[in-house]
Amino acid sequence: MADEEDLFTITTNHLDSGMRGIPVGTCQTSYVDPLEGVHYVGYPVGDLANLEEEDVIYLLLNKHLPNPEESAAFRAELTHRAEEIPTGALRVLESLTPGSGHPMDWLSIGIMALGAADTTGDVRIDSMNLIARMPELMARIFLLRGGKKEELKPRKPELGLVENFVHMLGVDGKEAEKMTRVLKFFFILHMDHGGGNLSTFSGKAVASGRASVYASLASAMNALSGPLHGRANQSCLEFVQRIGTSDHKEIEDFVRAELAARRPIYGFGHGVLRAEDPRARLLIELGSEICPDDSNFKIAKSLREVVPNILKEIPKISNPYPNVDLASGSLLHSVGFRKPDYYTTFFGWARVAGISAQIMDERNARGGRGTPIYRPKYIAKNQLERRI
Repeated sequence: MADEEDLFTITTNHLDSGMRGIPVGTCQTSYVDPLEGVHYVGYPVGDLANLEEEDVIYLLLNKHLPNPEESAAFRAELTHRAEEIPTGALRVLESLTPGSGHPMDWLSIGIMALGAADTTGDVRIDSMNLIARMPELMARIFLLRGGKKEELKPRKPELGLVENFVHMLGVDGKEAEKMTRVLKFFFILHMDHGGGNLSTFSGKAVASGRASVYASLASAMNALSGPLHGRANQSCLEFVQRIGTSDHKEIEDFVRAELAARRPIYGFGHGVLRAEDPRARLLIELGSEICPDDSNFKIAKSLREVVPNILKEIPKISNPYPNVDLASGSLLHSVGFRKPDYYTTFFGWARVAGISAQIMDERNARGGRGTPIYRPKYIAKNQLERRI
């Protein structure tokens, strides 16, 4: 881009539109192509989906995939940082009433508790500590909120990020293998999504005021918790379960009735994409491998085949195609996560690496001075001048 290049013309129609589509910055970690979907540092996410999660995190942080020596050193650092979690850092979760609030509330509280116990002020160190300690935070949320504190297993971070989480839940054998496979795949597909989605933007906005990584990521998780953003995979599974059949004719009748009642059709459409989300296809392919006979997955797969042609009949719908949320909840359910209200915490866990990487980039911008504090302009409205 050239200096002083005109990128966008703002009109009054852009006001009060949530800044949708208005350029405000640059992003070095990922971008979303309208037809080809999410790319991480130039790689289509499909090229990365079967790599180890730690190597994709390394890519987002360092802007290149690690060689074997770099990969081993990065894993060793994560293991060390996980082992060095301050004693009692997450004890605050034990004071919360099991079953209270939404799991995303617990996730935000847990991140702040980790920060209160061990904030260094160095954005890389704090980011790496948080990434390394997320498996234990997540396991504690699942078991403490579920009233199963006694089932928590001692951490084993040398196993790997996902493997440590699954181990701490007490899952083993073939069940652990399938759970680990689905979670790694899920995390890689959800790790980053450009710079302008609500949770990433919120986290970076808070970080621009030089708040800590922990405060910034807790803010991002709070943004993710709303039903218009991170809870979509929860809503999709609940939608699938309401349908209750993979019969194409019955699905068509159900969807048309929902549209007639002006209710949303979950799992379709996207703010940027104008084609099927490649991540939706990848998850359908994984489901065909992991759980082809699972009833929820079969419904999600049938929805992919039936719904786009119905939505194409509606002129105002610009993208009638499946998005990443269509099948993700069904896969999580199939490997043992039977409570959909926890699914957004997986989304949040995945995003910790991507948002941390973007905060690091913004702190190092402008020759190390960092990006300025976020300060968009709002135009005064309905404020006639008055005097007492």
